[in-house]
Amino acid sequence: MRSPSEVRLQLRDHHPAPEPFVADVLKGLRDSPKHISPMYFYDALGSELFDRICELKEYYPTRTELRILEQHGNDIARSIGDDALLVEFGSGSSMKTRLLLDRLPSLAAYVPVDISRSHLLNAAQSISASYPHLEVMPVCADFTRPFLLPTPRKAVSRIVVFFPGSTIGNFDPAAALNLLRVMRGVAGSSGGLVVGTDLVKDVDVLVRAYDDAEGVTAAFNLNVLRRFNSEMGANFDLDAFRHRAVWNADASRIEMHLVSQRQQTVVLSGETLDFEANEAIVTEHCHKYTVAGFARQAARAGWKASAHWLDDRAYFSVNYLEAG
Repeated sequence: MRSPSEVRLQLRDHHPAPEPFVADVLKGLRDSPKHISPMYFYDALGSELFDRICELKEYYPTRTELRILEQHGNDIARSIGDDALLVEFGSGSSMKTRLLLDRLPSLAAYVPVDISRSHLLNAAQSISASYPHLEVMPVCADFTRPFLLPTPRKAVSRIVVFFPGSTIGNFDPAAALNLLRVMRGVAGSSGGLVVGTDLVKDVDVLVRAYDDAEGVTAAFNLNVLRRFNSEMGANFDLDAFRHRAVWNADASRIEMHLVSQRQQTVVLSGETLDFEANEAIVTEHCHKYTVAGFARQAARAGWKASAHWLDDRAYFSVNYLEAG
């Protein structure tokens, strides 16, 4: 087995140009209600804190999905079939990817797609080192928009998109529908989609998953303000904001907020932002589905539900969809 440092991969770079960091943050904080993108959670400390969250007893999604992939991986692999091109949206968890790759020895190629070049290459090199006979073809792109796939050396029977982690739930309904349509376009008329969805369940279970007793999720949420201070010259007082997780039943989602504890003014990149007491910054939406509800949403994007696999508590679903 080669080490990742020995792997040399050809990167397909579509030169994604997201809105500049400062401009995007200010745009959200000028809005009403104030909001920021959850993509800004993940600096080095944020990624470390999220890894800790995944180990918490309250945070069930990661280990529950892993259990489903372990228990039903052979069935999922049979749905994908031989000689498929597996396209993973987001470099994702190597552990989840490997649970599939171990069961797909005849895979035509693996295409990880991510907007972060460094994260993408690190993940792709690690996979290529572990699976030396698999063609790994990383693509740097914004996967919420259409992009071109590379052509592997081996003939492809079908294209299957892999989107684990319940990340689809971080998209509001219109954006989720658009993403499912992009996936449908990538997969083509004979393709498939393996996607994880977190399911509606007892509200206390949901809230504890996003507001743990140790305060790790609170630290993760507040870290985004620390990042703005260090990278954008902001002067957020972290002690003047508190983490809040609430269940919005009408929208079927957990909402994460940072709530101002007093009336205050913050300067960010030279711009003044006023906060009222108890005013919230919305930092993340985590939509929860039913199996039938997700199937209906996917059908609007041209997908047909083919199979799904649940854990023994029906907390989480891994779904296989076919192009309709």
